[in-house]
Amino acid sequence: MAARPGGPSALRSACAALLALALGAAAQAGGLSADYCDRAQPLTAAQQDRLLRVAELLRTELQASGLALALVARSGLDLVRFGLRHSHAGISLRDAPAGAWAVRQLYYACDEQRPRLFDQGLAGFVSGVHDAGTGFVSALLLPEGPQAQALASTVLDTPRMLGLLGGRYNAIAHPWGTRSQNCNQWVVEALAEAWAPPAEASQAAPPDPRTRAQHWLQAAGYQPQRVQGLTPGLVFLAGFMPLLGLQEHPQDELMALQLQVSVPASIEAFVRQRLPGAQAVQLCFNASQAVLRHGHLPLPADCHAQAGDRVLPLN
Repeated sequence: MAARPGGPSALRSACAALLALALGAAAQAGGLSADYCDRAQPLTAAQQDRLLRVAELLRTELQASGLALALVARSGLDLVRFGLRHSHAGISLRDAPAGAWAVRQLYYACDEQRPRLFDQGLAGFVSGVHDAGTGFVSALLLPEGPQAQALASTVLDTPRMLGLLGGRYNAIAHPWGTRSQNCNQWVVEALAEAWAPPAEASQAAPPDPRTRAQHWLQAAGYQPQRVQGLTPGLVFLAGFMPLLGLQEHPQDELMALQLQVSVPASIEAFVRQRLPGAQAVQLCFNASQAVLRHGHLPLPADCHAQAGDRVLPLN
């Protein structure tokens, strides 16, 4: 169960696609089907070129920062109706063994039908956006200091990270349960593994690393996303869809149609709370251009540049 390097030939971006499909396509078309893993959509040469150029733009910005670690995220299907833009997060490290700014993340291995720890180059990560015509990518660069150093060393400690890997993948896993896990939940639990004080890893702490991580996250004020815009029909269908499950969601959440889920936005908010000096780099792109923005003000949905943004032609 060691981390896998390289490209995801038999893997799919479980959060960017499965979470998006679960919330978006399921609401429109009646849910995920068992053939999800066969749904690879080949990219045209123009799309491949565009995504590679966007990845290089992001790599250049990360390298120019002089920092060593970033929380990176990318978009999936249009999830605006659910209050979401990015759906898949990972941790990008300047000095990663798999290559500069490679991303360590959780993926769902279709061939093995289980989650795996996966190392991927930045170009591959960016190319995983569900819509190759329009997409959003972001990076939250952590300032130098003990917390960034602790996270970098912890994330590269493969045995420790595998200890946080859940045995069952669930795109809408509850953040305070250990029965299943989604990839964003793995990221935030990795933060807890790195940042929890040593005393909280004592004999008095829960022996299971995931339970221990979640206890610390709750005490530290982590707030998962409350997904809005759900319907009774979608919640009902989720109980019958592959790679989804509602067993750990409290009944009051189900009745209120407000499921708690770990998503990139909730993780970013938590990191910014603990590290106010974290720097944001945002990119959006369409068929003709990419727009680059520094700062936390979200890019517009139509990828239209505003004052202070940098516009880069892609055609």
